[in-house]
Amino acid sequence: MPRFLRPLLRGTTYARLLHLWVPMLVVSIWLFIDMSTPWVPALLLVPAGLLPAVRTGEGVQARLLLTPGEAEPGISEAPSATWRDRLRTVLWLELRMLLGAVAMFATVRLLVIGFELARCAWGSAPSGVPLLDRLPPHRAWALLTPLPLLALYGVVVGLGELVTACARRLLGPSAAERLAALEERTEQLLERTRIARELHDSIGHALTVAVVQAGAARAAGDPRFTERALDAIEETGRAALEDLERVLGVLREAGRPVSARPTLADADRLLESARASGAKVDAEVTGPVAALPGPVSREGYRILQEALTNVLRHAGSVPVRVHIAVTDGRLALEVRNPLPAPVPGPGRGSGLRGIRERAALLGGSARTGPHEGDWQVRAELPLG
Repeated sequence: MPRFLRPLLRGTTYARLLHLWVPMLVVSIWLFIDMSTPWVPALLLVPAGLLPAVRTGEGVQARLLLTPGEAEPGISEAPSATWRDRLRTVLWLELRMLLGAVAMFATVRLLVIGFELARCAWGSAPSGVPLLDRLPPHRAWALLTPLPLLALYGVVVGLGELVTACARRLLGPSAAERLAALEERTEQLLERTRIARELHDSIGHALTVAVVQAGAARAAGDPRFTERALDAIEETGRAALEDLERVLGVLREAGRPVSARPTLADADRLLESARASGAKVDAEVTGPVAALPGPVSREGYRILQEALTNVLRHAGSVPVRVHIAVTDGRLALEVRNPLPAPVPGPGRGSGLRGIRERAALLGGSARTGPHEGDWQVRAELPLG
């Protein structure tokens, strides 16, 4: 079949024609009441379009009949929120009725013309249709019979495309709706990024501790040390499973709050885990850490966790200095350890990048890299 005739096989073509005909039902009912005032239905559409719920109904109809099967048709189903939306709805209703009248008149007229041409070609006299009532019966009219049908095809497809374009323009989301959708999409992306960081930090930390402990136990060959290593692996594994369950809970229930995430008040668990893995951790905590705002305390915990994980992964059993201070409306968190050999490049790895992203998300800053002969991770987060 030629490409230009393919719309004849699509259900959308006939659904759009039905959408154009629907307003004519109201007009037909009114004409039975009073044929002298055909403009009344168009007048009644003005107050109807000002009702917020009417925009919702029109949006639902347009989605079902004009853009069936499209995931993002660009047509809103929200009620009118502003006067601009109401006026756009009124304009849409008037335009829909006008295009419906054109579609109804053209469809009926072209079908009648095609039928009359066929009758004349068959040898019957015209039945009083204007412009055709003087045609003499002749077989030659059979050559013209397809023309009204082709014109009808063009009218149906063309008006369908036109009314769909008008619907996207007049029933499309307003600026406020587009902004809200963009903000929602941004929140979803941020949430996905945060979940990825949560999994990387918690599971990565647990696996690093388990690997370091298992290697140390094998090298030591001491049953008592092996017992302590197994205890540390078990405790770290349990904590990782709890973190994993919390993250999976967010995936299962998008609206579920993650208030149970660990905070800096639980930092002792991280420090003890690092010590059990062989690191010589010297921690200093100053200021009201327990009174930190939730987001700051939770992100600070993850930054500390990633910093200690990097120490265990890249430096092993080395002295580590941890300094946590809450002063002047800021949280300062610093982790220092002797530089490993070879020295890693500054800022490489998803973990270090995640530290900087966490700090930037709260309006703070983070620095990772060599500093005065040590490897330093320093983050500053505002409390406000």
